[in-house]
Amino acid sequence: MIRERRSKEKLEIYYRKFMEDGVLDPNVHPWIAQSWQQSRRLGVKADRFKVNVRLSRDELERRRRQHQPAMTYLEGMYHETREHFNVYNLSMLLLDAESYVLKNYAMPFFQRTPGELEGARLAEQDIGTSSISIASERKVPFLVFGAEMWQEEGHNGDACSVPIMLDGELKYIVTIVSVEQESLPYSAVVALLVSIKYGMESHLAVQEQLKARHAILDAVPFAVYHVEPNGEVVYTNKLGQSRLAGIDAMGSDERPPNLSDVVLNYRHTPIYKGFKGIPSYNKEVTWITPKKTYEDITTVVPMETDKGVASVVAVSLPIEDLRTLVAHAVGYKARYSLSSMVGQASVFLTMKEKAARVAKNNNHVLLQGEAGTGKQRLAHAIHQASGRAAGPLISMKCGDMLPEVLEDELFGIADDGYEGRPGKLELANGGTLFLDEVEKLPSHVAQRLAGALRSKELSRVGETVRRHFDIRIIAACDLDLKRLTEKGAFEGALHELISRSTIRIPPLRSRRDDIPLLAEHIIGELAEQHSLPEKRLQPEAAELLMSYDWPGNIKQLQGVVEQAFFSTNGNVIATNDISLLGDTGIGNEWKEDKEIFIDVWKAAGGNISRLANMLDVSRVTLYRYLKKFGLDKQN
Repeated sequence: MIRERRSKEKLEIYYRKFMEDGVLDPNVHPWIAQSWQQSRRLGVKADRFKVNVRLSRDELERRRRQHQPAMTYLEGMYHETREHFNVYNLSMLLLDAESYVLKNYAMPFFQRTPGELEGARLAEQDIGTSSISIASERKVPFLVFGAEMWQEEGHNGDACSVPIMLDGELKYIVTIVSVEQESLPYSAVVALLVSIKYGMESHLAVQEQLKARHAILDAVPFAVYHVEPNGEVVYTNKLGQSRLAGIDAMGSDERPPNLSDVVLNYRHTPIYKGFKGIPSYNKEVTWITPKKTYEDITTVVPMETDKGVASVVAVSLPIEDLRTLVAHAVGYKARYSLSSMVGQASVFLTMKEKAARVAKNNNHVLLQGEAGTGKQRLAHAIHQASGRAAGPLISMKCGDMLPEVLEDELFGIADDGYEGRPGKLELANGGTLFLDEVEKLPSHVAQRLAGALRSKELSRVGETVRRHFDIRIIAACDLDLKRLTEKGAFEGALHELISRSTIRIPPLRSRRDDIPLLAEHIIGELAEQHSLPEKRLQPEAAELLMSYDWPGNIKQLQGVVEQAFFSTNGNVIATNDISLLGDTGIGNEWKEDKEIFIDVWKAAGGNISRLANMLDVSRVTLYRYLKKFGLDKQN
């Protein structure tokens, strides 16, 4: 608030009347009057200035770092107007929203040295009425004349304070204090402070916007670079910084990083072409550096002015990161955890505890167990409990593929301009590759896989480029893989790599007491998946399930319980609701025996998805067997 000059003598009289007699003269400004009354209620001493509350040195430094943009702005402004402060014997303070002094500029405030003031709190409860307290409370600029201040020691000087607001909130207070009242041009001081206010608010608003944009750029999975024509990187986000640090190209305080110094093929990159005005969009680029070769998907946008291209902005995504994003987008992640594996039998709990331990190391894992014992679920659980849980989980069932395509699926195909694509090993980079029915791998593919796992490098089929990868293999086998290896039916080098941590999964017949728990768990999952009321198992029905040998193990139990769940009208599953599918179970015999296949198909109610789940095969594989047995999938 801009005020006209007041008589020092009259203001002194008003102050004495209030301090000695408690009488407020009607000529006292109402905001000053209210503050005087509040200062008296707070018991603030008026005789001399005294610092009562102060920040510790560490806390002051922390706040200064936090508020560096404001301090830098005010420092620059003060540097340009220092002569004005010297001529009129002015001091200036920057205070935060809690009225703590962050910085003291120019002449001492209340004749205190900067060391005495910086870190001190100058709120109304500390020094009583001042322009600081009124600007803080009223959120407007305010000029206080000497005799209006609560502290008598300040009566020789006048002070003006402005609130610095951002998004409607008080952020700072800037105060200018004079000790030469007669020669002080108040209009100039007020104009200076108002200019500081609006300039500083605009500056801080821009800084907040930049901070938000930097936060966004640091959060995106892209490396962002702003590059000048000589190759210097004048800005990069966090991912870009890590990429530059990885090739020792971070530069120094005196000189920013320069791509032309570290990228050996710089003149053949889209960035170099960008300075000729040629943009690039989502182009696959190879960056060759002395330490490492990178492959990125890169976009380069020239920043043009009237005089031509002044700089370029480059956005790149490492291809391995892109594959991880795609893997997550299509659901290549663990669906099960160790806690989802139900059972109380000692043989099962021992297996589960070992799985939890194995998950924490980085060894490849071999899961041994009969068909249907839950090897896939355990593979998911190990991945989720491992340090690779944030990476993709890629599954590949070796028995579902023709031997001639297994190598392409595993290693990928070279880009010949028509069909190039990564294989499962590349897609699983940073995560886990689950190889089910690993014993079905042809010998030459198993040999190549063993070599790739040892070197942690691979080449796609049909190319010579070496690509680094980092995965964990979880392999599953229904048979005894060690015996197969000893007979020469499986590649010994691969067996040695994947069998360092071997987990044997017990068959269901060795943990019969767990069968009711498993059945109830399956029923609960079905009810949740299909948004149906839960059902319970009749005790006699549980006894029936426990009496069966379950050659198809948990997979067979899943199919039987699922059929009973959907065929039971009420909420109780009784013995007559359960069909055990004969004595043969479902094992793998259905692949060769049409009658067994038909029995299982009927148990699935003719539902293709349910049948594929019961048999643990893909729908494509199932259609192949339907065709083999001459069955119509619509029946």
